[in-house]
Amino acid sequence: MNPGFPIRYVDPVFRPPSEAESLILPVTDGCSWNKCTFCEMYTAPQKHFRARDAAETLETLRRCGERFGDGIRRVFLADGDALVLPTRRLLEILGAIREHLPAVRRVSSYCLPRNLKKKSVDELRELAAAGLAMAYVGAESGDDDVLAKVHKGETFASTCEALDKLQQAGIKRSVMILNGLGGKALSPQHAVNSARLANATQPEYLATLVVSFPQGEKRFRAAFPEWQPCSEHELFIEMEAFISALDLKRTVFRSDHASNRLVLKGTLGAEKPRLLREIRAAIVAPDKAGLRPTWARGL
Repeated sequence: MNPGFPIRYVDPVFRPPSEAESLILPVTDGCSWNKCTFCEMYTAPQKHFRARDAAETLETLRRCGERFGDGIRRVFLADGDALVLPTRRLLEILGAIREHLPAVRRVSSYCLPRNLKKKSVDELRELAAAGLAMAYVGAESGDDDVLAKVHKGETFASTCEALDKLQQAGIKRSVMILNGLGGKALSPQHAVNSARLANATQPEYLATLVVSFPQGEKRFRAAFPEWQPCSEHELFIEMEAFISALDLKRTVFRSDHASNRLVLKGTLGAEKPRLLREIRAAIVAPDKAGLRPTWARGL
């Protein structure tokens, strides 16, 4: 860590694309589950899961207040699943953010559905009242076969339960689905059941990323040896099936992560017809669809 900087980071550090302007505040290191075979985010040797010491977190916030004053508007609680912390600890952290960074208007975090099993809706309402505004939930799929193959440790039902709790508490939800996660064989059911999950929970935000393995496929294939990657054309077909099956009232949709060759943005359901036209155009004539060039897909 830079001796003059108030936050101690353990590399690598991750955050959602929409948190680019946020202060990244580690309250845990790593991921408390860390068994998903597709995920390379927290597999580095130095990324063993641990909760940060409460005193260190509070001192970090005090120093951030001295350093940044009223210059911080958003805070993202890192690492992989800050909501694994007890409600009491989270309320203490949110209170310290209000005290030392009074200009903050939004606090957000990644959230594993399993983290909310022991948290009541009333507890989540307390967190919302204290400033927790959004949770990013990596659902990855709504299909139980796919979830089991990739060792997600969740099911359609457990993800729905968590998303419903957050909604009841007034915490906005950003749900992520992994295009191509089921491979060729499970692609149709992955698409349809992922749409079924979104329809059942009506998240405020929905995003898709394309499954990728910058560090190689060995770990993934050890658990899912029959997996065959979808071609680019098949990924577009899967996306068409997913969007076609969505029945959302008002959800902001983004498919603009670096992994996505076809960039899609819109509000569902109002812009569903336009999004489907763009996908179908890419299926028919990919060379004319304005796809993101390979060199720009830094992963």
